[in-house]
Amino acid sequence: MHRNQPPPRRVLSTLIRLIAAVPLPIAHATGRVLGRLVYALPGRYRQHVQQNAAQAGFSDPAFARQAAGETGAMMIELARVWYRGPACRDQVICDDWTVIEQTLAEGRGLIMLTPHLGCFELAARYAAERIALTVMFRPHRKPILRDLLESVRATSSLKTVPATSQGVRAFVRALRQGEAIGLLPDQAPKGEGVWVPFFGRKAYTITLPGKLAAQTGAPLIVAAGERLPGGRGWRMHVKRLSGPLPPTAEAQAAWINAELEEMIRRFPLQYLWGYNRFKVPSGAPAPDSAVVPEHDASVIQGPPAPLAP
Repeated sequence: MHRNQPPPRRVLSTLIRLIAAVPLPIAHATGRVLGRLVYALPGRYRQHVQQNAAQAGFSDPAFARQAAGETGAMMIELARVWYRGPACRDQVICDDWTVIEQTLAEGRGLIMLTPHLGCFELAARYAAERIALTVMFRPHRKPILRDLLESVRATSSLKTVPATSQGVRAFVRALRQGEAIGLLPDQAPKGEGVWVPFFGRKAYTITLPGKLAAQTGAPLIVAAGERLPGGRGWRMHVKRLSGPLPPTAEAQAAWINAELEEMIRRFPLQYLWGYNRFKVPSGAPAPDSAVVPEHDASVIQGPPAPLAP
């Protein structure tokens, strides 16, 4: 397998496999040290962590340092998730699995939203071992990382689709067959989105989950894998979004963001605060106001556009 890989990818793959062999408590501890070292360097990453955490109400400098450490632990643990998946899944505790079972039993499929919280890749893999799950991934910009991610994801039980119209059609088919789909709801979309509140500030937010729910009637859930202390593994949290689906794309996105906030506040140190969540993506309209009342659901009238069948 390694012989057919280009040298840079072969070296990277070997390095990640070596990291995957490190016991989880040591891996997490090492990752936290590395995360804090990166945070100590002045630059945009440090600014994003501080500003985004403070926007959510976590302004203590100690919080930002610890959050950066948890990001480091997340980066290191991915090696183990990719190359020792079964062992990692055995270390997952999930007291909420009946939420997924009961939701799927309704026969309308399930939309699983997994924010950048805790070990989000493991949350999807854990679910895919138990249910049919199709997930959407945006290819990495760097070819060496794109090839690596495609190879490790192809070895799992996940069904993957691209973040294109082809992937959306695959999502609709899966939902109509009563299956589950999964996607990251807290990335600034490159395509269609709306400006709605996220921790009290407008963030360009994907509209796809709401549109899928409106077209297929599929319920939405939020799932996240909390990293347990001492390298003991992870706890998977699952919550079904309650109440009727709002009528417009803006209201749907604001509703989902509010639910994401609630999940993030359960273990906020493990959120990816360093991601520039409030940026204006290329081609996106500028927000009319940078700061808004939290959970403001001001909307543009009209139903969301229909999806392709």
